[in-house]
Amino acid sequence: MFTPLEITETKNNYKESKSLTGFNFLDKQKGYIALIITVFVLVLILGIALNASFLVVSENKIFSNISRATQSYYGAESGVEDALLRLKSSPTMAGLSYNLDVGGGTVNVVIPNMIGGSRTVTSQGDIAGRIKKVQAVYRMDADQISFYYGAQVGDGGMVMGNNSRIKGNVFSNGSVTGSGIIDNSIAVAGNGNKIEDLSVGEDAAVHTCVDSDIGGDLTYVSGGSVSSCTAGGTVGSQPNEILPQALPISTAQIDEWKSEAQAGGVITSNITIDGASSNLGPVQIGTSSSPKNLTITNNSRVKIKGTVYVTGNVIFSNNSIIELDTPTYGSFSGVIIADGRITADNNAILRGTGQAGSYILVLSTNSSLDPATPAISVNNNAAGAIFYTSNGLILLSNNMLAREVTGYKIQINNNAVIEYESGLENPIFSSGPGGSWIVENWKEAE
Repeated sequence: MFTPLEITETKNNYKESKSLTGFNFLDKQKGYIALIITVFVLVLILGIALNASFLVVSENKIFSNISRATQSYYGAESGVEDALLRLKSSPTMAGLSYNLDVGGGTVNVVIPNMIGGSRTVTSQGDIAGRIKKVQAVYRMDADQISFYYGAQVGDGGMVMGNNSRIKGNVFSNGSVTGSGIIDNSIAVAGNGNKIEDLSVGEDAAVHTCVDSDIGGDLTYVSGGSVSSCTAGGTVGSQPNEILPQALPISTAQIDEWKSEAQAGGVITSNITIDGASSNLGPVQIGTSSSPKNLTITNNSRVKIKGTVYVTGNVIFSNNSIIELDTPTYGSFSGVIIADGRITADNNAILRGTGQAGSYILVLSTNSSLDPATPAISVNNNAAGAIFYTSNGLILLSNNMLAREVTGYKIQINNNAVIEYESGLENPIFSSGPGGSWIVENWKEAE
């Protein structure tokens, strides 16, 4: 049996024990929550740290790739610069491929063979597998000179013989007379000038017309006259004088070509190529104080690799072939210049590379107007070139064939023919590897 005092103490102990048990349970709950929050925070911090580390590593890789790609690009550019330096010292070098060590990487440079007067140089940089490629087009500088007529004549005018023929149009600053045939049209500038004894397939425009047959319209200038001329079309007049035209090649252009030939070297003796195959140009033969001659004869075959400037006379004869070198010129045209007289005869053939638009221009600066010693004489089945005089007479005779003729004065004897080609409207003339070169295009390929 418990006394009242003992019962009271027991109750109090029970209450105290119950109170302590409740306190411990709440503390444990709070501890678990704190632990969970701590773990979550730690995981979150760890995730943020890992993510930040990943971003730093990724950015480092990106920056490293960008840096290596940039190094590779500039390495490729240095390869192009190296190639251009090599080409500057040796423009005609054959195709070449080589490697350079640049900035801890490798640069492969390819200089291809020249095609049509140009090359595309390729340089590929490789730094730790990061590849960049740069290309540059390196070509000969060229000049476009337009020949719009089968024959263009200066103030000296033109004389045509029996059965001579021009298959193309004619423009002349002087009178055109004779008994030749012009397949297309003719225009003669200057009041007082005339056409006489001609057969013209299409139209004619002139101050005065005498004894000529015109297939199309005939136009004369007021103050002029029409005497014994027939026309298949209309006959009418115009009030204004037909204005003269300058010859298409300037003195400055001729001097530039001479300089480019001289840059290829000067030979101070006469050159004769007799029954042989040879390459020629760019070169100057002789000097102004000591002129020298060029003779190509007896079935010789000569490849022109650059502008040829002869200070004396030039003779092409006896079945010789003079042609532009295809790898050097491609579709470009080339020039042979002489300060003396030029003679092409006895089946000499002068031609371009064989590609469309490629021609040889044979040019004399000689001023002789004497038919016995003309600036240019082309005869006896010689064929193929553009013939040009800036001041002298061009004499064509005996079954020769020219592609275009331009000169201060032209005389076409019996049976000679000028056969114009439409490509002569815009031929592009290059001095070849002895002339100037330009970088036409420089770009990143990949």
